[in-house]
Order: sequence, then structure tokens, then C-alpha cells
Amino acid sequence: MTKPTPLIAGNWKMNGTAASVVEARAIAAQVSGQAVRVAICPPTTLIDRMSQALAGSSVIVGAQDCRCEETGAFTGDVSAEMLADAGARLVILGHSERREGYRETDELVAKKVLAALRWGLEPVVCVGETLDQRTAGEALAVVTKQVMGSLPGELKDQRFAVAYEPVWAIGTGLTPTTPEIEEMHRAIRAILSEMFGPQGEAVPILYGGSVKPSNAAEILHAAEVGGALVGGASLKAADFLAIIGAL
Repeated sequence: MTKPTPLIAGNWKMNGTAASVVEARAIAAQVSGQAVRVAICPPTTLIDRMSQALAGSSVIVGAQDCRCEETGAFTGDVSAEMLADAGARLVILGHSERREGYRETDELVAKKVLAALRWGLEPVVCVGETLDQRTAGEALAVVTKQVMGSLPGELKDQRFAVAYEPVWAIGTGLTPTTPEIEEMHRAIRAILSEMFGPQGEAVPILYGGSVKPSNAAEILHAAEVGGALVGGASLKAADFLAIIGAL
């Protein structure tokens, strides 16, 4: 089995202005040469500036979403082509804040994955259950359905990642226990292996949901955890670097 190269991705969400690029530069200055892939996904307004600021560094600049259509009358939306043109190399898709707030279905997420692939963007596809679903004992079934429905067959031989983010842990300060994380990541790995064969063994499965310097080491060393999708703690270089250093 090929061990996945760890990926630590920062999701800045709706945070950051031009002044925030200094934090990205500070991160890039410290991660060169490390055996981990590091990505920062700022708001769309910063992708071009951040790409220029981090040119020549090992840090990947990503985006937080894309439209599945190429062009059209979709006011306020951004296509995969536009993201690639601005300098993005990776894109987060299916985040719970998109699934819940914008009613994005597995089918739509899969279409967005295809759009990302058309323009050379690496998809990071998010899955995760709500607290009600976990309490009802439905967590594994919900996440299994999301993985199978959100990952099109066209991902075969393409670089991508899956991020398990329990909805109830995002921004709440709560995290699942290590055994709960390992159970879900093992289940996701089994699905990836079934869908993509040997390639599925090398796809990094990230954990996301209130990852911070104080809990990063325990999470990142859990079985089948191949990195992290980090929210608020990625906004400050010191915190994000501490998480990266916990690998």
C-alpha cells in the first residue's frame, strides 16, 4: 500500500483582505522542504494576490468552491476556469456549509468535481454527518452515501482528497473521540479502495472540525488520518504552523 502524502489545508472561509497575505507569506517561509503538502484556500478575492505572493513557494493556493457550469448567467458565482486563471490549483467542494446553507446535493458536488478536473484543479471533497444523524446512529450510512455519490469515476488516476468533517464539530470547539475519527476514516478508506482500487489506498483522508494546535497531534496521528482541513486556526501563521508541525 502506498502511504498518502499528508495534506494540511487551511480554509479561510469569508475572512481575509489584502493585509492578510502577510500571514500566508509567514506560513510559506516555514514549510519549505517538509514532507507534507500545505494549501491555503482564501476568499476568491485574494486568490490572484496570494498566488503572486507565494510564487516559488511550496504552498498550494486553493479555492473554496466553484460552479459546475463553464459560463452563464450565474451572478456572483465563479467557475473552475476562473479559479485556475486566478492561480488556484486546488478547490474545496461539498463543504457542509455549502451542503446545508445552499442545499448542495451529492450529485451537484460530483458535477463540481468534474468541472474542477477539467481545469486541472485538485478537488478536496468534504463529507460529514450532523449531530442528529450521529445521535440516531446514522453517521456511517450518511457519510458512506456522501462519499459514493460525490466522487465520480473520472477521479480515477487523478489527484484528489476526501475531508471528513462532522458538521457538529465545525467551529464549535467539539471534536469526536479518536476512536470515532478512526472508525469513520477506516470506513471511508474501504469505500475508496472499493471505488478506485490501489489508487484509493493513496488518497489522503483529512479530518476537519475544530482542529487547533492543542489537539492536532492526537488527531493527525490517528489511524487513516492523512492530514487536516483547518478553519479558524489557519488564519494566523503561528497557529497553522503549529498544526503542521504536529505531524
